[in-house]
Amino acid sequence: MMRPAMLAVATLAALGIGGAYAETAADFNEQAHLAPQRIVIGMDISQSNPLVNDQAFAAKVGARGASQIARLGFASEVHVRTHGNYDASSNAFYYDAVLSVRNRPADVAAEVERLISGTPLLVKSGKWKAQGHTNILAFLDNARESIGCSGMPTTIILASDGIEDSEYAHLARRDTHLPKPDEKEFVGCAKLEILGLGQGTRSPMETVRLRKEWTGWSKAAGFHDFQGLNDW
Repeated sequence: MMRPAMLAVATLAALGIGGAYAETAADFNEQAHLAPQRIVIGMDISQSNPLVNDQAFAAKVGARGASQIARLGFASEVHVRTHGNYDASSNAFYYDAVLSVRNRPADVAAEVERLISGTPLLVKSGKWKAQGHTNILAFLDNARESIGCSGMPTTIILASDGIEDSEYAHLARRDTHLPKPDEKEFVGCAKLEILGLGQGTRSPMETVRLRKEWTGWSKAAGFHDFQGLNDW
């Protein structure tokens, strides 16, 4: 079985060589003096999420995520994971990077953009399998346990429609709500961001409902800030 680190290399290779961000001397000097931050990106590859089959949308999400990484300073961390089913074997892929002179923000941003924008191709080619459930809450819990928010400001970005479909909740039903967190488990986490909230529902009212659900949940869970975007 291919180890996850090797899997990340193979996955990037399958997507070909992507473009790189232009980096100036001014960018380099600024990044050398910025306080380090952490970005955790959760790619929802459940069948219901447009990320898996909408190339234009995947490219848009990839560009936004990459733009945030390109502005990070040295010693910042970038972590990318997939999620869907509550099954480790279904989500063996991971990508981890610590930004440095040899691992420039611009280069990492370009690689992450290739990963996110290439999701439909990876699913179509069978390298990634679209999954039958949407375990967003479980992914967040695992990210908190395995990566955490301590040591530096941490933003968790979900490339997802935000429609939890798991033992916890079936948010596609309008009378269903996210469960209240037992405690503020994410205290210390700077921000939760969902890119694509309500995408695929074609309903502004559904997007508003989902945003209210996640806003309330993220505040109760201890996140300092929440942003849920359908489009940008």
